[in-house]
Amino acid sequence: MNESALRRTLLVIALLGLAGGLGVWRTGFGPFDAGTIWTVATLPVVVALAISILRDFWIGRFGVDAIALVSMSAALLLDQPLAAVVVAIMYAGGTVLEDFARGRAERNLKALTDRSPRVANRKSASGTETISVDEVGVGDDLLVRAGELLPVDGILLDASASLDESAVTGEPLPVRRGAGDTLRSGTLNAGETFSMRASALADQSTYAAIVRMVAAAQTVKAPFIRMADRFALFLLPATLLVSGIAWFISGDPIRALAVLVVATPCPLILAAPVAFIGGVSRAARGGILMKGSAALEALAQVRTAIFDKTGTLTIGGAELIEIEAAPGRGTDHLLQLLASLEQASHHVLADSIIRAARDRQLVLSHPHDVREHRGAGLKGRVENTSIAAGSRAFALADKPLPNWAKNGEDRYRDAPVLRVFVTLGEHLAGVFTFGDALRADAHDALANLRSAGITRMVMLTGDDGAAAKRISSMLDLDVIVSDAVPADKVATVEAEKATAPTMMVGDGINDAPALAAATVGIAMGARGATASSEAADVVVLADRLKPVAEAVRIAQRTRAIALQSIVVGLALSAVAMVAAAMGQITPVAGALLQEGIDVAVILNALRTLGDGRLGRA
Repeated sequence: MNESALRRTLLVIALLGLAGGLGVWRTGFGPFDAGTIWTVATLPVVVALAISILRDFWIGRFGVDAIALVSMSAALLLDQPLAAVVVAIMYAGGTVLEDFARGRAERNLKALTDRSPRVANRKSASGTETISVDEVGVGDDLLVRAGELLPVDGILLDASASLDESAVTGEPLPVRRGAGDTLRSGTLNAGETFSMRASALADQSTYAAIVRMVAAAQTVKAPFIRMADRFALFLLPATLLVSGIAWFISGDPIRALAVLVVATPCPLILAAPVAFIGGVSRAARGGILMKGSAALEALAQVRTAIFDKTGTLTIGGAELIEIEAAPGRGTDHLLQLLASLEQASHHVLADSIIRAARDRQLVLSHPHDVREHRGAGLKGRVENTSIAAGSRAFALADKPLPNWAKNGEDRYRDAPVLRVFVTLGEHLAGVFTFGDALRADAHDALANLRSAGITRMVMLTGDDGAAAKRISSMLDLDVIVSDAVPADKVATVEAEKATAPTMMVGDGINDAPALAAATVGIAMGARGATASSEAADVVVLADRLKPVAEAVRIAQRTRAIALQSIVVGLALSAVAMVAAAMGQITPVAGALLQEGIDVAVILNALRTLGDGRLGRA
C-alpha cells in the first residue's frame, strides 16, 4: 500500500469510528461503549504517525506533525476519546487534503512528462518502420503523420508544415514552418504528413530537456520552504509551553489539551509547498520552465534586469527592416521578384528574403538563367523580367545613385546593416535594408517589467557601440554596456548583483557564464536546449520576450500568496490557542476549528494555479 492510500485508509477508519461511536452514544446499543470505539479508531492513526515521525527523525528531519501525536496521545490519557478521534480525523484529513492539493498543483507538470514522444517512423530503403525514439540517430529521415508528436529535434524537409507548439511554448495557435526550419520534439503535427531529418538524439532534444527541468522543479526546495521546515523545530516547544501555562494557571489539564489541538497541524508547513508547486505549474502551462521552487522565489525578489542584445532584445538575424522603392514601383511586387530570384541562391540573406515574402503571402515564381557572383550578387530572369540583386557596386557599377535613394543611403551610412540593391532591366528599382531588428514585443515586455517593480534595466552586449546605441535608442533602458566579452558580462552581472537581486536574460552560448552568475538566469530557449538553457534557472520556450515579464509576475504572485497563507493561518491559530488557554474552546471544537483553518490556507495556496487577473482562468 502506497503512502497516499494509507492516508486515505486511516481517514476512513477514523471517520467510521467517529460515526460508530456517535451511534452507540446516541442509542445506547452495542457491544462496546462509544469511548472504546473512538479509542480504537484513533490508535491506527497514532501508530502510523509515530512510525512516520521516527522514520523522519532517523534521516534528520523533524516536522510539526509531532504536535498531532502529542495531542492525540494526551486526549487518550486524559480520557477524552472523542477529542482524540476528531484530532485523528483532522490530521488524516489534512494529509489527504495535502495530497490532493499537491496532485492538483503538479497536474500540469505531470501532463508534460506523460506526453513525451515514445515512437518514431523512420524511413528506409524498404519503406517506413516504427521504432522507439531512443533508436533514432542523427541524420535519420523520419515521417510524421497528422496528429503525431515530433519524436526528436530536426529539420523540415518538405515545403511546409503546420505545428501545434502549445505544449512546448504556450502558444495557443498552430504555426507554419517552411523547408529548412528547425523543428522541436514534443510539438504536434496539426496538418498533413511531412518528412523531417533528425538533428539530435532523443535524450538531447528539446522535450527531453523539458522533462529533466520538470523533474528538478518537483524536488528542489525554495529557501522559503526550508525556512518553514526549520520553524517547525520551534513550534512544538512553544505549543507545549503555552499549554503548560494554561494548565498551571487553570489547574485544568483539558485546557492544555485544547491548546495542543488547535495548534495541530501548522499552516506554515501545508501552505508553502503547495503554493510554490502551484506557481511552477502555472508557469509551465505558459511555456516558462522554472528549475524548482528556489528559482521561482528568487525571481520574485529581483529588482534589476540585464538583457543580452542579439537574440534577446532583438530577433538575432538579418531581418528585413525597410524596402525603398523607386517612384511608381510597389514594394510587394519588388519583394515578390527578389524572393523568386533568391530561391536559386545559397546566400545567408536568401532565407530571410523568402520568409519575408511568405509572411506577406506573396506567390513566388520560378527563376530562370540565374548566375550567382559569389560575394557580390546574382542575376536572372523572373516573369520575363531581367533582375539583378546585390551590392551597390554590383547593381549600379559606376552609375550615380538616383535622388530617391540618397536619403536612405545617408540614413544607414554608419549603421550595422546589409543593403541589397535591386535593378530591373538597366534601372535601380529598389533598395532592401536588412539588420538585427528589435523584437516586436520588446517595448511591452520592458514596460511590464517596470510595472512589476524592476527598477533598473541594463543592456549587455558584445556588439560595438553603434549597434548597441541603435537598439537602445528605441527602448527604455538605464545602462548600456557594449563590446563585452563573456568575462566582461560576468563582471557586469556580479557588480549589479552586489547592489540588488539581479536577473540576466540571454540566449547564446556565450551568455551561459553570465546566466549562471546572476541571482536568476533566464534563457530564451526557443532555439533548442543550448548551453544557456542548461546554465539558466528559468527557460522561456517561446521565441518572445513578454513571457519574461510574465514569469516575474507569476513568481511575485506565488510568493505573496504563500506568505499570505502562512501569516493568516498562523495568526488564526495563535488566536485560537489564546482562546483555548482561556477556556473558551473545548478540545473537540478546537480540532474542528483548526481543520477549517488548514482547509482555508490550502485552498488559498492553490490560487497560484490561476492567472490572478479578472476574467481569466
